[in-house]
Amino acid sequence: MLPADLHAAEQQLRLALRSALAADPNGRWTTELRFEGLRLLPVALRLAEELRTDRPALRLLFPDAGAAALARRDAPQLAEALGSYGDERRRQAQGPDAATADLLILVAPAQTEYEQVEALCEGHRGPVVLLNPSLEDAAVGIGSVARQRRRGFLSQWQSAYALVPQGGSALRRAHPGEWELYRLDPDGFRPVASFERRPDGEEQERALAGGAEPGLGANLRALGDLIEGLQK
Repeated sequence: MLPADLHAAEQQLRLALRSALAADPNGRWTTELRFEGLRLLPVALRLAEELRTDRPALRLLFPDAGAAALARRDAPQLAEALGSYGDERRRQAQGPDAATADLLILVAPAQTEYEQVEALCEGHRGPVVLLNPSLEDAAVGIGSVARQRRRGFLSQWQSAYALVPQGGSALRRAHPGEWELYRLDPDGFRPVASFERRPDGEEQERALAGGAEPGLGANLRALGDLIEGLQK
């Protein structure tokens, strides 16, 4: 079921993430709240505050020192659990006794931090959660680098929770459930279809059209998917 507001979405995210971590305690999990204009810092701090009740050694990490400092200012009670990606890499370099976090949460890792994030995750033996990641970038293209990343590091990640509004539709996944597609009708969002894996654009278009042949836009996306597949 789609959440009524951000508060409900965060509650769903926490429940789904706890379920995912219980299912795979050392897993690599993604969580997504793709609301336009969302202030991610308060969401991340609330998530860390909630999870600390059963994971007191977690670390909430930000892309740079400035973002980490801002987080410490807003949540001084979490100061010891907050840091940057660079901070954690330095802790890892000091040896396993220094890197004692049992759970790492990385906030908004972008494609520009790909190598740093990959090294950070490889240096951590426990679970890692990405909050609103964008490690795949269209600018990387469909060449050998992109293919290698998809087959390697990026293939390790599973979705614990996703809520992705898409104009006239919305996509949701909460572990351990399936991916759910909703259509925006005059009386609100209505469930349309469910999928075992994240549906691509063509699959969503077909479901939203009630099984009819997708339109030109979907066909163009399908052509793009075909070309990408041939490159793999």
